[in-house]
Amino acid sequence: MTALIISGKDIAENLLDNELVPRVEALKAKGVTPRLIVILIGDHAASASYVRQKEKFAERAGIVAETWRYNDSVTEAKILEEIKNINEDASIHGVIVQLPVPDHISVEKILRAIHPSKDVDGFTPENVGQLFLGEPTLECCTPKGIIRMIEASGEDLNGKHVVVVGRSNIVGKPVAILALNKNATVTICHSRTKDLEAQIAQADILIVAVGRPEMIKGDQIPEGCTVIDVGIHRKEGGGLCGDVEFASAVKKARAISPVPGGVGPMTVFCLIENTIEAAEKLS
Repeated sequence: MTALIISGKDIAENLLDNELVPRVEALKAKGVTPRLIVILIGDHAASASYVRQKEKFAERAGIVAETWRYNDSVTEAKILEEIKNINEDASIHGVIVQLPVPDHISVEKILRAIHPSKDVDGFTPENVGQLFLGEPTLECCTPKGIIRMIEASGEDLNGKHVVVVGRSNIVGKPVAILALNKNATVTICHSRTKDLEAQIAQADILIVAVGRPEMIKGDQIPEGCTVIDVGIHRKEGGGLCGDVEFASAVKKARAISPVPGGVGPMTVFCLIENTIEAAEKLS
């Protein structure tokens, strides 16, 4: 059995050209150009790489993406002031603060300062609350991208058993809610889960977001399962790997996302899509 490789890169590029570009062109015809601000604090190689990806996708979609860079010593008050100005600027439709930020800056304060209508990461309490209520909102980018990938692979979530390994506020919890909203039955597993293997064995769809390199092996995965690997880690000998041991998992899965080229590009795609959605609502 050879698993279908769910290429987030290919899905994102296809959707960008066929869905996002026409939406941007429609907005520009009304005199509106979607504009995204990325606030980048400090010098983090991984963050800088993500920002470059966002700028590349934004340019291809035809929106404006600006990166506002600050050094590690910038004060929390300065960032809060910048966010206040962004909230009040009608020409700006979306803003994200690239995480992580220095310890002296409160992530909670920063996120709460962003107006929900411009929260294209989907992290504000208001947007998270609407997500949990099943109301229209700007959805968290990685969970939203995961659902799009599952559907693009030909999997119907309706009635399926989705097992999520990981309970973070950024991925685990919101992706579970999105799957529930698609009528899936959802189990969330974490570090205190008893007999994790027994839970995984029940999965029709397995989403792994634990942050531990190659934690899930192929022999733990049920035959014919769809696997989405959210993790990304640098190997000691070079190269990247995910939270799932790809070489063994690919022999058991119906479909599996690769690392890299899986969830990452879809996260960036959904950020651009959310910015366009915000512009449509604000224009």
